[in-house]
Amino acid sequence: MANELGRSTSPYLRQHAENPVEWREWSDRAFAEARERDVPIFLSVGYSACHWCHVMAHESFEDAETAAYLSEHFVSVKVDREERPDVDAIYMAATVAMTGQGGWPMSAFLTPAGEPFFCGTYFPKDARGGMASFRQVLEAITDAWTNRREQIDGIGKNVVEQLGARQQPAGGEVDLDRAVQLLKTDFDPVDAGFGQAPKFPPSMVLDFLLRHHRRTGDEDALAMVAHTCDRMARGGMYDQLAGGFARYSVDGRWVVPHFEKMLYDNALLLDVYTQWWTVSADPLARRIAEETADFLLAELRTPEGGFASALDADTDGEEGKYYAWTADQLYEVLGAQDAEWVVELCDVTGTFEHGASVLQLRQDPDDFERWSRVRESLRQARSLRTYPGRDDKVVAAWNGLAITALTRAGVVFDRPQYVEAATQAAGLIRDVHLDGRLYRTSRDGVRGSADGVLEDYAAFAQACLTLLGATGDVTWFETAKSLLDRVLEQFVADGSYFDTAADAEELVWRPQDPTDNATPSGVSLAAEAFTTLASLTGSVRYETAAAEALKASAAIAERAPRFAGRALAVAETIAGGPLEIAIVGVQPELIRIAFTDAPWGTAIVAGEPGLAVPLMEGRDQRAAYVCQKFTCRLPVTLPEHLRRELRPVD
Repeated sequence: MANELGRSTSPYLRQHAENPVEWREWSDRAFAEARERDVPIFLSVGYSACHWCHVMAHESFEDAETAAYLSEHFVSVKVDREERPDVDAIYMAATVAMTGQGGWPMSAFLTPAGEPFFCGTYFPKDARGGMASFRQVLEAITDAWTNRREQIDGIGKNVVEQLGARQQPAGGEVDLDRAVQLLKTDFDPVDAGFGQAPKFPPSMVLDFLLRHHRRTGDEDALAMVAHTCDRMARGGMYDQLAGGFARYSVDGRWVVPHFEKMLYDNALLLDVYTQWWTVSADPLARRIAEETADFLLAELRTPEGGFASALDADTDGEEGKYYAWTADQLYEVLGAQDAEWVVELCDVTGTFEHGASVLQLRQDPDDFERWSRVRESLRQARSLRTYPGRDDKVVAAWNGLAITALTRAGVVFDRPQYVEAATQAAGLIRDVHLDGRLYRTSRDGVRGSADGVLEDYAAFAQACLTLLGATGDVTWFETAKSLLDRVLEQFVADGSYFDTAADAEELVWRPQDPTDNATPSGVSLAAEAFTTLASLTGSVRYETAAAEALKASAAIAERAPRFAGRALAVAETIAGGPLEIAIVGVQPELIRIAFTDAPWGTAIVAGEPGLAVPLMEGRDQRAAYVCQKFTCRLPVTLPEHLRRELRPVD
């Protein structure tokens, strides 16, 4: 049978459509084929911007001899982890349990029942450095399948039993002050960020620290945010020419990036820099927030109005080639005088092979007009290079994060184009992804087949509720409420939140992971969305749902707050109120002050009298009402009075 990936809506799978490997998509049919042939499944999981996924593909999956061996002895299944996070979560848990570490590409070998019996990550084509070659692994698996089948079946069943036995420890109230103290012990006082290299942008932890500062006045919390945001923005992880952040820094000083650019990172960081500006008024915060928003609109927006998932790290087979510069290249584009200035200003000292460097901006240029002119020249010259590949599938959850961040930035910075882009993206998710149930992905306006997981429902619901405050369009409230009602019906059992719906495809284990890692966990996002919905409706049911969701993260927050940043941020909102603001009438300046001066996490609704949102009921006077649990202060009509309500002077 031929390779079947050409029919996929996933750009990552389509990258493998020309492989000689007879790839199958994840489906009942693939497992039926394995049962009929009585061969194991080779499961390969990756994503389009993954460098080592490309390496293994070039070395092994494009090799005719390797492909022939796979076709004879296995059914080969290729999965896009971004399209099927549920499948990825199950087999990554098995990989970590078996090997002590994870990563992509993930290579797992399964029985026809889906039970994993051998797992790993990248296998080289040729044995080296103590690593077996991919062919050696395949031959060993084939031998074991043929001669020790009973042992393999036993391993698979045992792994599934162990996964199923994993229970998230019950938690209680989170000690927010203690979480801050633990973060202080892990903070790098010199280069900022938390822990050692590699350093990932700690977006959700920064969100928590900003909310904590707003509630308590803790200056140490704000200082950690300011130092980290400054170092990230001035280093090589940030694209100094066109905006946008790379995935992480391979070193501890934020100099050398892993060059892939992900939608979720940039959405989360846009929100952090916008919030940092509302707290500090630091001009760097505003510049980075606006440049990041502009990057989203210029480079990740799809023709249908959604946002693409990622830009690749590699171009022309070389990681970072699009972004790095040699001194000679700068001289060629700029001429001697400007090039000498940029070499010193941007620390072009030959970080990589062939003397190339990423551009840094460790301090503000002494001549911004000159820098703007030089920057535009370099941007134009770079546009002639091979552009990184773009994974243009639209993921509901990540678009939800982008919609929320763009809406807030658009209102705070008075950039209506950001709110317009957010509204169009939300319309795409609603009209294409939502049909009774929410589907996770689309591409070219065509819906994919994968069911949405908890993070999709919760992130998009929160996005809709944020849009409600900026637009006064009640349909966003109705959409969010419908999504969150389905969460309660399908994702919660006996008070415990699961990542997949009860009526979704049945897998060997139903995953539930409360860890805030590269993206917020589904349960943390649910806690946030339910908190907002409870504030808008006064519903005890939704308030209880938020509290139950936070319990899932409490144990992690107690031990390792770096991996519970969004949950801690939501707990901060609950500890501080949360506030509710109803603005009657279309009053842009009052709306801007509500978004800017209220703590992040405040529920905001603005619209004409009679808007069908419970917080607006009975409010006919064109004014702003600041409330907590539906108990409201006196209405205010002037911007300065609303600001005084939200930032009282001691």
